[in-house]
Amino acid sequence: MHLGSNAINMDAKGRLAIPAKVRDALLSECDGRIVVTAHTEERCLLIYPEQQWQLLLPQIESLPNINRKAAKMQRVLLGYATNMEIDESHGRILLPPTLREYAGLEKKLMMVGQGKKLELWSEDEWLNYLRGNDDDGEATPAEVLALCL
Repeated sequence: MHLGSNAINMDAKGRLAIPAKVRDALLSECDGRIVVTAHTEERCLLIYPEQQWQLLLPQIESLPNINRKAAKMQRVLLGYATNMEIDESHGRILLPPTLREYAGLEKKLMMVGQGKKLELWSEDEWLNYLRGNDDDGEATPAEVLALCL
């Protein structure tokens, strides 16, 4: 279970050190093998432990690609998906330029736990998201209203 958030830095080559607590969990859970892809609705990246991605992959592949929204989701998720392995000696990964450009990642980043996956945001984009106006006209789903927080 990936929870919490971490401010991290990325160097000019696209290398970033995974925070120790997250790295240890990923090394234990999937031997450091992860899949990083683009989020389809936000300008951030999704980081899946390899076996979690393998569970999700058949669902993505079975989307009805005759539907434009489903086809776009499939193209983005699969088109940006990149297998990676955490360098155990340094605890780092190297993000390809295509992923960095998609999410607008520069030096300052936020890694945010989302249960079975992690999100990687540019720090500025994350702060803008948090400050954003939630009144976009979209109705709040019943599942959200039913949460007992």
